[in-house]
Amino acid sequence: MDFSESSEHALMRETLREIGSRYGHRYYQEQARSGGGMAELWNELGRGGFLSASIPEEYGGAGMGISELALVCEEIAHQGCPHIFLIVSPAICASILSRHGSDEQKKQWLSSMATGETRIAFAITEPDAGSNTHKLATWAAPDGTGYRLRGQKYYISGVEQSDAVLVVARTGTDPRGRAELSLFIVDTDAEGLTKNAIPMEIVATEKQFMLFFDDVYVGADRLVGTPGDGFRQVFSGLNPERITSAAIMNGVGLYALDKAAAYARERSVWSVPIGAHQGISHPLAEAKIEVELARLMTAKAAWLYDKGTDAGEAANMAKFAAAEAADFALDRAIQTHGGNGLATEYGLADLWGVTRLFRLAPISREMILNFVAQHSLELPKSY
Repeated sequence: MDFSESSEHALMRETLREIGSRYGHRYYQEQARSGGGMAELWNELGRGGFLSASIPEEYGGAGMGISELALVCEEIAHQGCPHIFLIVSPAICASILSRHGSDEQKKQWLSSMATGETRIAFAITEPDAGSNTHKLATWAAPDGTGYRLRGQKYYISGVEQSDAVLVVARTGTDPRGRAELSLFIVDTDAEGLTKNAIPMEIVATEKQFMLFFDDVYVGADRLVGTPGDGFRQVFSGLNPERITSAAIMNGVGLYALDKAAAYARERSVWSVPIGAHQGISHPLAEAKIEVELARLMTAKAAWLYDKGTDAGEAANMAKFAAAEAADFALDRAIQTHGGNGLATEYGLADLWGVTRLFRLAPISREMILNFVAQHSLELPKSY
């Protein structure tokens, strides 16, 4: 790995910093509290080609990689706008379509996803099947020239902002009784699809939904890849999901540290800045170390993925480390501000829900520990 940033990356970061700072955390707050989705920021990122970072050039993308998409995620979050939907449409869905979609599907969907005109949500989780994908109950039954979907999905992000949903559904059962899965692109306005928002305490610009599929018809042209091979196909999007999740958390960690350090340099209580006291400086220094270590693991994971090698271990470790580091950095930033850390104008406490969310999702810290124990340490499987 080369740890020096290329001139192209430096220019990307500078441009993203300028774009993000024009919106800033106050814009994020307003959008989140009003039910907005940061459409203006999303559209500007699309016009600038940043949403297309990892989409192949032949389909309108920049033809770079997950490393560059992670850079976009981190820098926009660093400016106070953690855009969770960057994980969903450009990272998960575009990665799956790029690898497994037909040429017609790529031409239809990827080109408009590259500009930001089209957004695709991702639906895999169900009320009775969280991490255990083999238990998925949503069925896609053949019906003439297409399929009928029946079932429900749970905690699906950003459906209200999306044109379609990439749905993981059961199309069969293997001899061991586990689901054989397939992927389908379903329009969000399809007949028979009901979307119910889940009330959440988190301050975020993406709502969470429960989806109900009541004999929703999808044509055969909406089947992605090989029927029954969906479990393997889904994994094409899971490492990019973990890497971009980590990048967003790294950005939040940097944002919190910037705010805390500036406050600690300026705020004086007993004639000296509070940052002169080790009770303030040491926790912030520790948080800085944790965030930078997470950034290194994220860069490694993205590099491995872009090289076409196995990035599973590094991607999971990066996501774990970044979520923990961001949560710690935000906590230390709030503590540094004292009571002001809870005031809306200081732009910290409203990010509590986001950093806590990423310790749970899109994969919980416990499932990452299970992965590392089993695959990295070769310990017996515990679940």
